[in-house]
Amino acid sequence: MNVVAGRIQLPPLSIYVHVPWCVRKCPYCDFNSHHQPETLPEQQYLQALLADLRQELPLVQGRRLHSIFIGGGTPSLLSGDFYLQLLSEVEAQVGFEESIEVTLEANPGTFEQARFKAFQQAGINRLSIGIQSFDDNCLKALGRIHSAEEAVEAIKRAQDLGFQRINLDLMHGLPGQSPEQAMADLQQAIDLNPGHLSWYQLTIEPNTEFHNRPPTLPEDDALWQIQQQGQALLAEAGYQQYEISAYSQPVQQSRHNLNYWQFGDYLGIGAGAHGKCTHMDTGSVERRWKRRQPKAYMDALGRLISGNGYLSGSEMIDTDALALEFMMNALRLYRGVDADLFAQRTGLLLDDIAPLLEKARALDLLTVDPNRLAPSARGRLFLNDLLEIFM
Repeated sequence: MNVVAGRIQLPPLSIYVHVPWCVRKCPYCDFNSHHQPETLPEQQYLQALLADLRQELPLVQGRRLHSIFIGGGTPSLLSGDFYLQLLSEVEAQVGFEESIEVTLEANPGTFEQARFKAFQQAGINRLSIGIQSFDDNCLKALGRIHSAEEAVEAIKRAQDLGFQRINLDLMHGLPGQSPEQAMADLQQAIDLNPGHLSWYQLTIEPNTEFHNRPPTLPEDDALWQIQQQGQALLAEAGYQQYEISAYSQPVQQSRHNLNYWQFGDYLGIGAGAHGKCTHMDTGSVERRWKRRQPKAYMDALGRLISGNGYLSGSEMIDTDALALEFMMNALRLYRGVDADLFAQRTGLLLDDIAPLLEKARALDLLTVDPNRLAPSARGRLFLNDLLEIFM
């Protein structure tokens, strides 16, 4: 397969900002998070982020930002003034699309109404609140530091302040959780009427406390029952499933995550942040990742003599891997993507992978519509089998 740069159209551009600190690391978490110091080094981290951004500016290629996602860690530990300075400088350096979505991940246990308001005044217009469960026993089993009551209060505060775009992160398949408890959690979330729900099964990841000391999780039959009943409950409440674990009310889909899944571009700034960018001159796609340790990341500010002191590594995606990379994202979407997007994002032709598409359709894993690349109902159930075809 050969990439032809002329086929590629520059995709929308986003930024992912990583905040690496938490009050306490959860036993299921495998993200790049670290116990917060006694005093958070806000100004030092801010200056490092902005210097990191300046090193990334050649990758912007004239585009304005489509979305910003601030994740972690626990980004809500930092002040509203921190985000006001950060977002003002990012807008000055890159520029924003008129309808930019700016998401902040937040934990209910760190919220104060004054801080909520300050986030809003800084330009954050979407909150992703890490609820995980409305059951205090489940929260304790997950090592969460907030209560069910605090979770409800945080959501209502956000709504009272006028946030129009709110996502709730909710897990199921928790230690000791019955299908009835899982449905009660989901119903509580629905009753609070957020525009978006990320509802997904707890998985045990390497390099976590749960991996070293596995909890007792529900049996497969119970997990299947939870999944089937939960999807029916969400559909009845008007939440459309548009991705494997994402459900939204009309026009409330995450614009940032849609850009990921449609193989868009995103800069990654912050300790351990990852990015992916298209080079129009060569038609190549590059992945980049930054220093993981917060101290090493911030110390890089004093070493910026040449090159990018924040960069830990980068790689060009091999032409033979581009189709798989594209499919791993696009086929997460319930309705897939327009077939034309494949050439626009990769520089390849569908003819290059025609035998693979035919095989997937013959196995009833891909829809037969030639104008779309979308998993069938069977393909959504056996997504790993579908993706293996493109490996």
